[in-house]
Formats: sequence, structure tokens, C-alpha cells
Amino acid sequence: PGILIMAAEVSSVVASEKPLTTVLGDVLSSLDDMTAEDNQTDGDIQRNIYRVARAVVDGEVAAEDAAERLRQCGERVQSLPSLLGDAFTILDIETLMNGESSDERGKFLELASACLSSLQGALQEGWLKERLEAETLESLCLIQSAKTFNQRYVKTKTKLYYKQQKFNLLREESEGYAKLITELGQNVQQLPAVMVLNNVKSLIGRFNLDPNRVLDMILEAFECQSQEAEFFLALLKDYNFDGITVCQMVGFKFKFYQDSVSPPPTSLLHMAALLLQSDFISLQQLYSHLSPTDSKIEEQEGKAMKEAQEKARKMGTVLLSEKASESQEGQEPMETDDVETDVPNQKFLLCEALLRVGDWTHAKAIIDRLPPFVVTSYPPVSKALSNLLHMTLELFYRQFAPLAARGRVYPALSNSASHGVPQLTLFSELPLHVLPMLHRLGPYIAVDPLLFAKVVRVGSGFFKEYNSTERKPQEHYAVWSGIVEIIDQVLLPALSLLQCNCGLAEELWSLLSLLPYQVRYRLYGQWKNETYALHPQLILSKAVTLERARYIMKRLSKENVKPSGRQLGKQSHNNPTVLFDYLLSQIQRYDNFIGPVVDSLKYLTPLAYDVLSFCLIEALASPDKERMKHEDTNISMWLQGLATFCGAIFRKYPIELAGLLQYVANQLKAGKSFDLLVLKEVVQRMAGIEISEEVTDQQLEALSGGELLKAEAGYFAQVRNTKKSSQRLRETLVDDNLGVPLCLLMGQQRNSIIFREGYEKHVKLVGKLYDQCQDTLVQFGNFLATHLTADEYQRRMPNLQALCENYHLQPDIAFFLTRPMLPQSINVKFDELKKAGGSEKVTKTKDAVNKFYVQSVESVTQTLLVSVRALHPPRVWDDISPQLYVTFWTLSLYDVQVPVTRYEAEVAKLKQIADEADASIELTSSKKKKERERCEMIIKRLQDELTVQQENHSRVIARLQHEKDSWFNNRSQKNRMITQLLQLCIFPRCCFTALDAVYCGEFVHTLHMLKTPNFSTLLFCDRVFSDIARTVTCCTENEASRYGRFLCCTLKMVMRWHDSKDLYRQECNKYPGFVSMIRADPSKDASSGLYLEYENYRHICFKWHFRLTKSLVACLESKDYTQIRNSLLVLTKILHYYPVVQNLGEALEKRIETIREQEKEQRPDLYALAIGYAGLMKNRQEKYVAESEFHLKAEKDVTVRLPLVASFTIHVNKIM
Repeated sequence: PGILIMAAEVSSVVASEKPLTTVLGDVLSSLDDMTAEDNQTDGDIQRNIYRVARAVVDGEVAAEDAAERLRQCGERVQSLPSLLGDAFTILDIETLMNGESSDERGKFLELASACLSSLQGALQEGWLKERLEAETLESLCLIQSAKTFNQRYVKTKTKLYYKQQKFNLLREESEGYAKLITELGQNVQQLPAVMVLNNVKSLIGRFNLDPNRVLDMILEAFECQSQEAEFFLALLKDYNFDGITVCQMVGFKFKFYQDSVSPPPTSLLHMAALLLQSDFISLQQLYSHLSPTDSKIEEQEGKAMKEAQEKARKMGTVLLSEKASESQEGQEPMETDDVETDVPNQKFLLCEALLRVGDWTHAKAIIDRLPPFVVTSYPPVSKALSNLLHMTLELFYRQFAPLAARGRVYPALSNSASHGVPQLTLFSELPLHVLPMLHRLGPYIAVDPLLFAKVVRVGSGFFKEYNSTERKPQEHYAVWSGIVEIIDQVLLPALSLLQCNCGLAEELWSLLSLLPYQVRYRLYGQWKNETYALHPQLILSKAVTLERARYIMKRLSKENVKPSGRQLGKQSHNNPTVLFDYLLSQIQRYDNFIGPVVDSLKYLTPLAYDVLSFCLIEALASPDKERMKHEDTNISMWLQGLATFCGAIFRKYPIELAGLLQYVANQLKAGKSFDLLVLKEVVQRMAGIEISEEVTDQQLEALSGGELLKAEAGYFAQVRNTKKSSQRLRETLVDDNLGVPLCLLMGQQRNSIIFREGYEKHVKLVGKLYDQCQDTLVQFGNFLATHLTADEYQRRMPNLQALCENYHLQPDIAFFLTRPMLPQSINVKFDELKKAGGSEKVTKTKDAVNKFYVQSVESVTQTLLVSVRALHPPRVWDDISPQLYVTFWTLSLYDVQVPVTRYEAEVAKLKQIADEADASIELTSSKKKKERERCEMIIKRLQDELTVQQENHSRVIARLQHEKDSWFNNRSQKNRMITQLLQLCIFPRCCFTALDAVYCGEFVHTLHMLKTPNFSTLLFCDRVFSDIARTVTCCTENEASRYGRFLCCTLKMVMRWHDSKDLYRQECNKYPGFVSMIRADPSKDASSGLYLEYENYRHICFKWHFRLTKSLVACLESKDYTQIRNSLLVLTKILHYYPVVQNLGEALEKRIETIREQEKEQRPDLYALAIGYAGLMKNRQEKYVAESEFHLKAEKDVTVRLPLVASFTIHVNKIM
């Protein structure tokens, strides 16, 4: 206040207009007055002192004079030194503002020095040091250095105001604190907190205790008696200390352990957790006292991730030294647990303590502040959170757990009401309480396998209820998605951290099996491709599994399948995606691994099998791999290897097929047909249905019989043990409704392959893709026809009109798919007619049976007759009738041929097997009896099957006899009629399958033998053999082979009549098919000149052989790959009946030899075909006949003229 008054006085003095001399006189007189009068106030004295000092600074009064006067005044005024110090403070500031070098500053320093000299006893240095600036004190030599003085000033101030004084209050107030400890340490269970608090307050007042220290003592007592939490919390609440103070005290306790290797005591952590749970202190305030910092924890986590990645990289590095590799492989897998840091993490420990007391809210806050799963990766935290989850799920889990698996009871925490989690009672509470805890626990639920099993069983219980409920509550959708996320982020990653726990893998499958395969595969994809990169421990677990898989696969062979399989099974329990990814990579490189690997996978769990199915689909769908070889003419080996593996693995083990079949369907939708190879292998292995162009004539004959004859003699491999696998395939197709869509997609794809692939791919590859699509369609369609019931097949398959108009399928495919429906419909109608026919004797006669059968056929095919008219232009039906078109496409080889020889051969074979079993000395009597009974049972079934087929054949022949008169229009031209028959019926079907090729030949023979009106067998054969070059050129590889079979069947028919005059007369003479001239007057004798003579027929046969040779030679000389290949395939198929004439055969041999020489280096596949055919021809050379033996050769060229067959002249030397 004095300084402020003086400052006001200064302003008044400066503002006054008195002359300086007058002011000086007034000042000096005022000093005299100060000396004379005793009644002046300090204010007056202060103003006068300032006026004197100001006069000195202004240079009006000498410093020595002023100092002397002030000394004199000081003898009477005792407060003068203090007042003088105030005046000096004002002047010090004023002169400093003018600069250190100013005159006023110098005058002020002179005055201060003079006053110090004159007032030695009164003016103390301490007063000046308190008031004056450090620079001034240095100028007055009161201090040595202003800089040093300022530093000492700051330290002193810090020591006074900020540094806590350390002194022992216990020693100073021993009695008071002793009584306080006694009061807090007694048994407080029966004492109210208010009474104890009153005693504490009394002790504070009586012994003058420090309240803060008393608070610290209460916290110490609380820490030591944490079981009395309720009492101490009430005591602290009544003590009226704010939470900030308590939080700071607790924080100081934590800071004491920050630099220590030992962690904070459990009692301190427990007390802090209880204080947080009761909201007595704030986590936000306490968190700043904990160590280490969040940035440090994030840095440690990043370092741990890099170390794990580097460790995994080193484990995956292939050692160059084989010896070092062997020594490393024999070692046990390294531990994947992280090495704990030296300094304990107080935040992790506090989180654990919070979970122990059930305070999930604050524990979640700590977990969420740090990187994901960093806190729960600390085992004590994950175990504490697991215990909390046990308590939360306890009551609800017991509703779904088997009685023997309920385990011990986990009671709820009594003090967890404020921030704890209530026990679960409804599924709708899962997203609110349980799922958030599981999300934060993550894969580290692996520390508690029992909790893992509980979560799985609760999830299974929900999915069972969800799947069985038609009208699902809205909240169940959130639960469904929440549990799926838990499987993705918690259960599957945790399985990777478990050590080969087969039981938990089975439990997890019980949950996953309730989900659609689409959801499961998405979970597996996330697990395989993303989850492993998120956690250091998972990175190491993946590396260990890969290392072990390499070790096992190096030693896998046929001899050690069992031990190696057990090791693979052990690895598949926790890391199946990693294991199978490596196995499939090896299979794609080395196809000889397929057999041993398939046999070694019998120790897998259902979960592992399901993951294997996903890994297979992922490997097939890999966009990084080319599906063609480098030359772009063949399918890649890796795709062929995977397809073979798929067929073998799905046949042998109960793996779900829906995903793989849907993948193939999706590929077909996208216009890609490469993966049909997979479907072909699966159907072949699981159902035993083979599609091969190398099938023998005996097998083809067997395939024309019943299902049992097909299984016994129709395939290269004996069809055994396919009942279960084929049933699994059937159930998958029915349940997922994939059978018909796959057929339709394959039919559409076959039609579009040429247009989609023809411009980019090599013609050879396009042909293979077309053949593969065709073969797979036939194989798959046969499977559906044989494994679906007739009603089921008819209910699922669209009718002919829908297939052609709605799905845009070609008629050959549409009839192939609808053909199996007709026999059942005809038989049902046939049975109805027989029941309505009257007496049993009448209905059992052959004529009656045939009549009923014809009527039933007419009834069933009526709709087909209407449908087929829309398939072709109306002019087509002027040449052939819709009845013939429907009959041709609806019948099969089973209907027009009975393989009696094959049935008899199989019966004889089975009898021989039974006799050999009886004669065997290695078999016991019971096994002999069992084998004979088996053979006799099959023989009986074959005989019954033969009888059924014979009855069917007789009825079909009766039907054909009934229909034949309406098949061909007698007003139509024969050439055009045959053209329509070939174009719409024969050619499309003979290239469809090998069986259809034989059927076409047999059907033509049947037309001839039925004496079908207006059908010319001669003209038909002439059109077939006249020029096959164009037809051969348009065929794919398999179609050329089938076309060759059709030619073979036709040649067989032709050569039968050629080789036997009696047979010719018996089967050709007087037959409409061999009419050579039509008489204008039918009433005249038709015995002469109406039919073709035998010798003329032999001339025509030679003409056909000649034209075959001419066409084939032209193809072989064309240099075109397709023509040469297809010609060789056709020649191979017709070898039994062509060439027969020696000169024609020699002409072919020359061309074959030329191909062998030219294509050896350029096109090895053509060279191989030529070599094979040349070897076969060499074996038949001895059967060649001279032209004169083949037909009566005239000396000149022979000209044969027939009205119905174009006239021709044979120039034999033209192609030689």
C-alpha cells in the first residue's frame, strides 16, 4: 500500500508546475519538519523521503547531502529504513525503464550506496535484497552475480512451495498415531463406520494429527483389510475428503513401484479396484499415475509384432545345409509365449484387479484405451476376464450343458452390482453383456478351455432354437450376427492357440455345423487370410505348424501312412487352414502325393474336413494360377491334380459337397468350364460312373443292359463300395437343389464354348473343353437318372418344351435330360390300362400286353408330339413325321438291343468265381459259403434283369411295328427324307455318347428289319459313306471317336450282308430298304427288277469303301491338325471292318507313314496316334482281300446305275 501511495505522490509531483528550486526547498524543509515534529504519519514521511530521493536522481541535490539528512532523520524515525526501501523500489523500477546507462540510473545508484554507508546500522541489506532487482543488487555489490542470484532464488522458491517436507509424524506424535492404528486395526465387522470416524476425529483433535496423514493411515488399513471393503468405503465417504485427494494418495503409492522390478502388491491393486468400483476415485485421474505410458505400450506391442514376424520368417527359411535342416526339424516346436518385460505393467495389473472384483466398466475403459488385445494378451488379465465370464454365463449355461459337463459352480460376485455384469438369463442379453467381454478377450480365451466349451454350447443352443423357429424375434438377428462375429474373432483364433485339443475342435464343429456353408466358408477365409496377421502369438503358431507340416510331408510315403496320418491329424486340430494350404500346394506340384495324402487324412475331425473342403475351393478359385499349360492346348497339371484329389477325398471321407458343387455352378454361370473337370472326377469316384472313349465293345454291350450288368461289366474299374458316397452326393444335390441347375448350366455352356473360347484359345483346347462339358453332362445326367426316384426326377426336371424354349438347350440335350422320365410315365399308364383291361387271362396275353403298351406310349408321348413341332420349321415334318422324331430321341440302346451274350458271359464268370472259391484252400468253409451265396444272388439278379429287358424289348418292337407306317411320307423325296433323318436325328445323337453312336447304328438296322415303308437303307448308307471329310472335320476329338463307332456299326451291318449271300437274301431281299426301282404299276409282278441284286450290292459296298478311302486320304493329306487327328481316330474305330480291300489299305498305309515322318517333331500327339494305328493295321494286313475277291471286278471300270442311288463309275487308280 505504501508503494502505491508513493506512486501517486510521484505523479502529483511530476504534474506540479512549481520551479525545481522551489521543490528542492520544500523537500529540505520537509526533512527538517520530519526531524522536528513527531506527529507526522508514515505516509507523510514516505512522501517526503521519495521527494528527497527524486531530487537526488534529478540532480538537484547531492547524494551525500541527502544521505546525511536521511541519517539524521533516521535517528528519530525508527521506520525510516523500511520506508526508504519502498522509495528505492519505485526509483529502481523507474530508472531501469530508462536504461542501465542513463544519468538517472547512476544518480540512483550513488544515492543507494551513500545511504548504505551512512545508515549502516539502520538500512539492512536484507531489506534491499527483498525489494530491489537483481541487476541493481549486483551494481551495489550486494550480490556477486545477478544470474546466480536468480537461480538460487528459483531453487529456494521451489523448495519452499513445491517440495514436500519429509518428516516422521509417527515419531513426533507417537501416542496419537498409535491409538489411530489401534482404532483402525481392530475387528470392525460389528462396528459402525460413524462411531469409528468419531473416534478418529477425537484423536485428530486431541493429538493434533495431520488429517492428510490420517487419511493415508486409513488407506493403509483398508489395503491390509480389503475384506472389510464395505466398512472402509463408508468410513472414507464420511471422512469428507474429496476424491481427488484420495486419488493422488493412491497414485503416489503406485508411483513408488514404477522404478521397481517388483510389481505393486496385490492388496494395493485390490484396494484401488474397490475404490474405482465404488466411484470414490476417478479412473481418468488415477490413470495418469500408472506406468508405463500408452505410447510406450504401443511401442512394445509393435516391437513384439515385428519380433514375431522375424521369428516366423526365420522358421520358414529353407536351410541350404541338409544336415542343419535335419537337426532343426527333429527339434520340438518352440514356445510361442511372449517374454514378459522387466518392469511390471501397472495398467494391466489394475485391469486384472478390476476384473477380479467384477468391475467390468472400468476394466473395459482400460482395455479400450490401449491397442486391441494388448491387455488381454497378458495371461492374468485373460484368466480374470474368463472367470468373470464364467460367473456371467453360469446359470444360463446349465440349460444347455449335459449333466456330466456342468462342472463346478461359479457364484456371482456380491460386490459387482455397480459396475459389474449381471448373470445371463436370456439370449437377448448376450449382445449387452457377454459378447462385449468376449470381443475384448479375443483369441486369448484359449487360456480357459472350459470357458471355450461353454461359449460354444451356449451358441449351439441359440442356433438350434433359431433354426427351429419360423417367426424369429427381431432381437435374435442381433444375437445371430453377434455369435458369428464371436466365432470369427474369438473361437477360431483361439483354436489356433490351443495345443491339439481334439475335443474342443469337435465342440466347435457342433456349433459351426448349424450354420450354412456360405457363412462357415467366410469364417474360414477370414481365419486363414487375415486373423493370423493380427496377433504375434498366432503368427508364431502358424510358423510352427508350417514347419511341422514340411517335416511330415518330407517323410510321407505309402509305407508310413498311418504314423504320418496321426501326426497330420494332430496338427489339423488347431491350425487346419495352414496345414491344408501347404498340403494342397504340394499336391498341385506332385500328383504322386495324392494317394498317400488321401489315405493319411483319416484321423481328421469333422471341422478339419470342412476346412479342407473350403481350402480346396479356394485353391481351385485362385486367380494367380493359369488353368492352361504354357502351350495353351492342355489343362494345367495343378488343376488336374486338384480334381483327382477332390474325387478321392470326397469319396472316402464324409465331407460336405454343397460348397464345391456351388462353386462349379458359379463358374459355369460366369462362362468358365475348366472346373467341370472337378465335377467329373467327383461323380466318377463317388458314384462309379465312368465316361471314357476307350471303352471296349464288350463294355458297350454291357452298358446297353440293366443297372446290375453295367456295374458288373460296363466299367474298367469294378464298381464297389460306392453306395454310401453316391448317397451323400445325391442328398447334397437334392437338399441344395443343385442337380437340375448344374445340368442346365452345363447344357448352356456346351453350346457357348465355341463362341466364347474359339477366338482366344487353341482349337485343340476348345475341343477338349467342349468334350469335357459334354462328358460331364452325360455323366452327371446318368447319375441323376439312376439315383433319383422316378417321381423325384420328374418333379424336379423341366419338361422338353421348357428346356428348349426357356433354357435354350439343344434338342439332343433336352431329350437326354427328359428321356429317363418317360419309362416311368409309360409304366404307370401301362399298369392302369392292364388293371382296367378286364380278366387276368386276357391281360396276360402277348397281344394284349403289347396293345396296352402301345396305348400307354401314345398317351404319354402326346404332349411331346406337340412340343417337338415347335423345335424345327414346318417343312421338316413334310419329310419325317414328329412320331419318328419323338420315337428316335426317346428310345435308348436298352430298348432296341438285348445283350444276351454279355449276360451269359457274366453268369459264367460268376459261376467260375464260385467254383474257384469252393476249390480254394485258403478260405474257410464259412467264407466259401458266403462267396457262393453272393455269386448266386448276383446270378439270380442278372437273370431277372435279362428277363425284364427282353420283355421291354418285345414291347418296344411292337410299338415300332405299330408306328412305322406313319414315319416317312411316301410323297416326299427320298434324298430329302434321308437328309432330314441324318441332320436332325442320326448325326446329333451319334456324336452325343459312344452308347448313342451304337444306338444310331442299331436303330437304322431296326428300321431296315421292320421293313419300314419309304425308308431306303441303300440311300441312307450311300449318304453316310459318300463324303465323310466334312463331318470328320467338324468333330471334336471325342465326337470323332463316337462318329467312328457309328460308322463301325453301319459298316458292320453292311459287311454282314456283303460277306454272306444267304444272309443278304434273308435280310435284304424283298425288303423296302433295298428297292432299286419303283414300278409305275404296282399290280404287275414285282419279283424281277424291283430289288437290288447281291452282286450289284457288292459293287456298291466297294464304292462305299472307295469313297471312305478317298475322304480319309484327303483328310490325312490336308496338313490340318483337326482333320488328321479326327481321321486317325475314325480309322481306329472302324479298323475291324475297314480297310478290307488290299489296295485301299495300302493307300492308307502310305499316308500314315508320311504322317509318322512329318509329325514326329512338330506334333507329337499326331505322331503317337499314327504309330498306334500303324501297329493295328500291321496286325490286320493278313486279313486284307484283293479287290476281285471283294466284288466281281470287270476288266474296265464298272458302272452301276440305280434309280434310287446316284449312278457312279469306280476309278480305282485315282487315289493310289
